[in-house]
Amino acid sequence: MGSPGTALVVGGGIGGLAAALGLRRVGWQVTVLERAARFAEVGAGLSLWPNALRALDELGVGAPVRAAGVSAVSRGGLRLPSGAWLRHARADDVHVLMVHRAELHAAMRAPLPAGSLRPGATVTSVDLAAGTVTYQQGGDTRQCGADLVVGADGLHSMVRQAMWPGHEPRFDGRAVWRAVVAGGAPRIEASITLGADRQFGVLPLPGDAAYWFLTAPAAEPDQRCADERAAVADRVAGWHAPIGELLAATTPGSVLHHDLYALDPVPGFARGRAVLLGDAAHAQTPDLGQGACQAIEDGVVLAAAVAAHGDLATAIGSYDRQRRPRTQLVARAAARQAELNVTHHRAVTRLARIIPPPLWRRQAARFTDWIPPALPGTVASTVDD
Repeated sequence: MGSPGTALVVGGGIGGLAAALGLRRVGWQVTVLERAARFAEVGAGLSLWPNALRALDELGVGAPVRAAGVSAVSRGGLRLPSGAWLRHARADDVHVLMVHRAELHAAMRAPLPAGSLRPGATVTSVDLAAGTVTYQQGGDTRQCGADLVVGADGLHSMVRQAMWPGHEPRFDGRAVWRAVVAGGAPRIEASITLGADRQFGVLPLPGDAAYWFLTAPAAEPDQRCADERAAVADRVAGWHAPIGELLAATTPGSVLHHDLYALDPVPGFARGRAVLLGDAAHAQTPDLGQGACQAIEDGVVLAAAVAAHGDLATAIGSYDRQRRPRTQLVARAAARQAELNVTHHRAVTRLARIIPPPLWRRQAARFTDWIPPALPGTVASTVDD
C-alpha cells in the first residue's frame, strides 16, 4: 500500500501479538480481537531458539524477554529411562532461552496500547474480499473492517475456514502433559529422556524453577484424567531421578494436558485481504520446539512485506512466498523426528552417542540460523469500528 494501512488481528496469542507488534512498528494501525475474557497466557515453559530471539529483537521486545528467561540447551542432553546418558549438552550446542509462556506473552503485550486489545471478542464470520470481521462481544454483534485481516486464531482457525474450508488439523496420536515446579524444584540438568514411544523433558526456568513435559501415545483425543499428575507418574514409573522428585514437587492441579495436532499443508497463507500465521497456518508437533518460534518469525516477515511493497496484494503474496516453504519444511521435519523416535528408537539412541558435535549443531542450525528482515521503527494507533 502507498501508506501505512489498518489491520485486524484475530487471536491474541504469541503469533497474534508478534503480528501486532510488527505491523505497528511499520506504522500500521492495529486492533487485536481475542476470544478470551482477558489478555493473558496460560501454559508452562517455552523454548525460544536463536531465530525467534532475533525476530523478537526486530519487534523491539528482545531485551525484556531475555530478562524474563534463562539460557539452556534444549534437546542437547539425552538420556534413557534407566538414567544412562546418551549425550550431555555441550557449551557449543545451539542454546535456547527458557521462559514461562505467560512471561513471554506479558513482555510482548506491554508495548501495545490498551485500546488496541479487545478481549471477549468471539469472531463468527470473515469476509475475505471486504476485509471485515463479525464478532460477538458482551452480548452484542459487532463488525469491524480493515485493509488486512490476520488470522492468528490457532488450531481451529475461523479465518482459515473462511480461506480454505475443510482444512482442519489432524490428531497426532499423542498427548502432552506440562507443568512448572516453582522455587524449591530438585536440581536438574536440562535433558530429554527417550523412551520407546514417549519422551520426558526437564528444563530450567528463572528463579530456581523447572519446567517438565511428557509426550506419550493417546488412543484418541479429548481423554482427560481425574488426576493428571498421577497419569504422568504411571507413564514414567521406574524412570530415573529426578523425574519422580519433580512430579512429587508438582502441584497436582497445575498439570496441563493437551492433545497433539498437526495441520496438513494449506494451499496458501494469503487470500483476499487476509493472511494466516502461527498455528492457524502451520500447526506442527512440538518435536523440534519451533512452533512458537515460527509464529514469531511470521509476524516479522508480514510486517516487513507490507512495509516494502506498494500494494496489499503484492505484500501478502510476498509474505506467502517467504513463509509457506519454510514453515512447512519445519513442520515436516518435526513430524519426521517424531516418527524416527518411535519407529527407529534403537537407531536414534545409538546415533545420539556417536554423532560428532559439529554435525549435531548443524542439525539444529538448519532452522535456527534464520535472520529476520529489518523493520523500520515507527508505530501508530488502533483501528476504530
